[in-house]
Amino acid sequence: MDFAAALPTFVVTLREGVEAALVVGIVLAYLKQAERPQLTRWVYVGIAAGIAASVLVGVLLSGSLVWLSNTSDGYGRVAKLTLEGVFGVVAIALLSWMLVWMSRQARSMKGEVEGAITSALQQDNAAIGVFSLIAIAVLREGFETVLFLAAQFQAGWIPITGAVAGLVGAVIIGVLLFQLGVKINLRRFFLVMGVFLLLIVAGLVVSALRHFDGAIATLAPLDPQFASLCPGTHGACILGPQVWDASTVLPDKQFPGIVLKALFGYTQRLYLVQAIAYVVFLGSVGTLYFRSLNPASGNAAKPGSSSEQRSPT
Repeated sequence: MDFAAALPTFVVTLREGVEAALVVGIVLAYLKQAERPQLTRWVYVGIAAGIAASVLVGVLLSGSLVWLSNTSDGYGRVAKLTLEGVFGVVAIALLSWMLVWMSRQARSMKGEVEGAITSALQQDNAAIGVFSLIAIAVLREGFETVLFLAAQFQAGWIPITGAVAGLVGAVIIGVLLFQLGVKINLRRFFLVMGVFLLLIVAGLVVSALRHFDGAIATLAPLDPQFASLCPGTHGACILGPQVWDASTVLPDKQFPGIVLKALFGYTQRLYLVQAIAYVVFLGSVGTLYFRSLNPASGNAAKPGSSSEQRSPT
């Protein structure tokens, strides 16, 4: 049985889940310190609401793709492939932003969350403030994960199993940190997960382009206006000439190619536009990400900042 499809969803869900777990842990610790234990249950209600909303979004997205795939005419398949490509673009944008922006904000994460919970406790209805803070945090991470699943064009229970395993792993890390006091090098954890996520999203660039190309290839026989885009000489419409064909050496449906495909978007047939987009993405977003990990500029701007206030991420 092939569990390669579970690997990328495990990585994404684990990283996103740990970020949500950090927010939850900070809020629970703050409520205990503020002697407001009666608000603790609203933290768990917010977690449940955020997860439920994420699942609902996933059902709607997957349901729309299933409905389009069951459409009998060719335009339904065109719409499905186009929608998958759009999901891919949105997922690339969101995950890239999260990767870079959150790495920059992680150093002040604890202070920002405590500031938000302080404001919530000063409201007349503090329970709603606590609930909203947690629900939005969980929904944000859950939405990015659900969108990634849709953008990966995966169906079935195997990728869902990877997502559940990642969520369980995030919960375990949260318990180890905030309940048992176990010291975990979160900075190194997020660094490793960030590199994996960077490569996974880069592979998503290749996949999204392939689905846009498939949509045009499907549309070409239906609409003569698009026929000129698909001459059939290179096996692709808008991807340019083929760069390599490793189908006989390293097929992407057999081990280890299937693992490389699941984690990094490897494809046995790569075209010029895909190769350029892959390199440009890694060069640009990768540079921004690794620069965001260097706090030197921030320390220079704020020489009085305390290292103890930084998040370990």
